[in-house]
Amino acid sequence: MQSELDFTVPSLGERRIPSPIALSTTQGDRIANYVSDMEFIRYGNEAREGPQNPLERRDLLEKAGPRERIYFGPSHVHAGIVTCGGLCPGLNDVIRAITRCLWQRYGVRRITGIRYGYKGFLPEYDIPVRPLDPDQVDDIHKMGGTMLGSSRGGGERTTDIVDAIERLNMNMLFTIGGDGTQKGALAIAEEIERRNLKVAVVGVPKTIDNDLLFVDRSFGFETAVARAAEAVTGAHAEAHSSMNGIGLVKLMGRDSGFIAVHTVLAAHEANFVLIPEVPFDLEGPKGLLARLEERLERRKHAVVVVAEGAGQEHLATVAGTDASGNRKLGDIGVFLRDRIQEHFAARGKEINLKYIDPSYLIRSASASPTDSVYCERLGNNAAHAAMAGKTKCLIGMVNGEFVHIPIAVAVRSRRRVDPEGSLWRDAVDATQQPLSMRNEG
Repeated sequence: MQSELDFTVPSLGERRIPSPIALSTTQGDRIANYVSDMEFIRYGNEAREGPQNPLERRDLLEKAGPRERIYFGPSHVHAGIVTCGGLCPGLNDVIRAITRCLWQRYGVRRITGIRYGYKGFLPEYDIPVRPLDPDQVDDIHKMGGTMLGSSRGGGERTTDIVDAIERLNMNMLFTIGGDGTQKGALAIAEEIERRNLKVAVVGVPKTIDNDLLFVDRSFGFETAVARAAEAVTGAHAEAHSSMNGIGLVKLMGRDSGFIAVHTVLAAHEANFVLIPEVPFDLEGPKGLLARLEERLERRKHAVVVVAEGAGQEHLATVAGTDASGNRKLGDIGVFLRDRIQEHFAARGKEINLKYIDPSYLIRSASASPTDSVYCERLGNNAAHAAMAGKTKCLIGMVNGEFVHIPIAVAVRSRRRVDPEGSLWRDAVDATQQPLSMRNEG
């Protein structure tokens, strides 16, 4: 066995219904094929010399896609779609893809949008649901946000949510959201199982920070990097046009710095990038302020990109968690803005600092063409998985293939930038910042 992880995906039962999608089971006939449950890929592509341990089923990721036989009869399906958490480019694209695939490929005629996240299930909010069909979703991919609305929290109300699913007579639920949403989806699926209900729960992971385990990238990430790069370009123009100009840009990234790192590589105009995975000192000869002072002496301008979760050790501790269960963060962007200005004022050195926080402009953007393609394929594969009776799973791309990933495995922890890996090394090369901004170690 290669690892302690188990990638086996649960199913609701035997598939006995022929799929209404007419595909092929024959290789070489130039007709698109069904996907078999015996088609897998291996997670990880690193290799080493010498004998290898044999792979077991639990070590392999099941390929996503339409099956020759399905679990649910399309005329009996009532599907629910819910979007939770913060906004992210591509939410509407995923809603559109799931709806159109269920309706046009499978003939499902009852598709319901749950409005404003998991709170839309809760009786005290009394939020009406929204029927979905191809006409309702035809143009939504051109808009940012989510046509269903979203909210944080509510996912811990598992019993009430499953009660609502029973009242609505739903037999499949698509959860579009991040780590907290999918943990909620897993709890919902387990409560469904305890009640001996046959309801498929399939997630489409939405995490703009690109921090989901095992997945190559999350939808909306490429759009976020493109928009963030525009902000960095603007910050550079402001800084370069002023004597001792400093452009400070705060980007998303609570626990993982992928957006910040990819942005500095894309923009080519940042001189410092600060991420949660790499601590830095403010004061001292090797700290950020001294390095920034050196940069201004040498080049008369500088651009600093900081992820929102970076440098929290320098801020006063903020107690508690938000509605999604995430720890509350101090505002590192405002803190650095003020601290940099204080530092240079104390030295009698005039600077011109421009602070930019484009987070909500990025989150509310419509998806780029590349992300829109990705969302379409994620949504289609989510519909195929649910119709086949797959449950407690997410759809993701691993090593270039769409696969089913058990939710329990995917939410174990978050993916983070490796400070000793090639991505961070390339970011340091791009910014030309020191390898370390710590005074010790």
